[in-house]
Amino acid sequence: MKKIWLALASMVLAFSVSAADISEGKQYTNLSKPVASAPDVVEFFSFYCPHCYQFSEVYKVNSAVEKNAPENTNIVRYHVDFLGPLGKDLTRSWAVAMALGVEDQVSPVLFKGIQETQSIRSVDDIRNAFINAGVKGEDYDAAMNSFVVNSLVSQQQNAVADFQINGVPAMIIGGKYKMKNDGISAKSPEEYAKTYSDIVNQLLLKK
Repeated sequence: MKKIWLALASMVLAFSVSAADISEGKQYTNLSKPVASAPDVVEFFSFYCPHCYQFSEVYKVNSAVEKNAPENTNIVRYHVDFLGPLGKDLTRSWAVAMALGVEDQVSPVLFKGIQETQSIRSVDDIRNAFINAGVKGEDYDAAMNSFVVNSLVSQQQNAVADFQINGVPAMIIGGKYKMKNDGISAKSPEEYAKTYSDIVNQLLLKK
């Protein structure tokens, strides 16, 4: 029993030390205009953004955040319009992915087509990327101009405006805190993702 208590005490102490290490201005900033109705975690990104590519496909930060977040945490990923010639088209296509529940399937394919092969240069190329990711062409077409997708497009655009997002990747916690991606020290992508997700969880407790 004593060993178990000591182990639990060590865990609490470790968490307390970790929590004490984060501070406003270092790992996160307070938003000047919080958004009360925001989801618990909102990530803004663009398939045209090289840092977003690293963030998602190399460091796998968003995956770590989703995996380690408390149960029932509402996590969303929104695409921004303001980068690249197909920015608006990709935002609508991402809304299709959200509506069909295939974000994890299509995200790597779209990132590869934009960042690696430069094979996505038109709206038809985007559609083909969805098909290559396993989405039926008719399902993609049916969703494209649906009420649900139109709503999700507006939702993404409104969130960008509400949070005054002008650079990506950006992650907002509890509608109040913005993560500072350069405020985390780590020796590997895995350590960076784990530390990042730990800080997100601590900020979720603050909200």
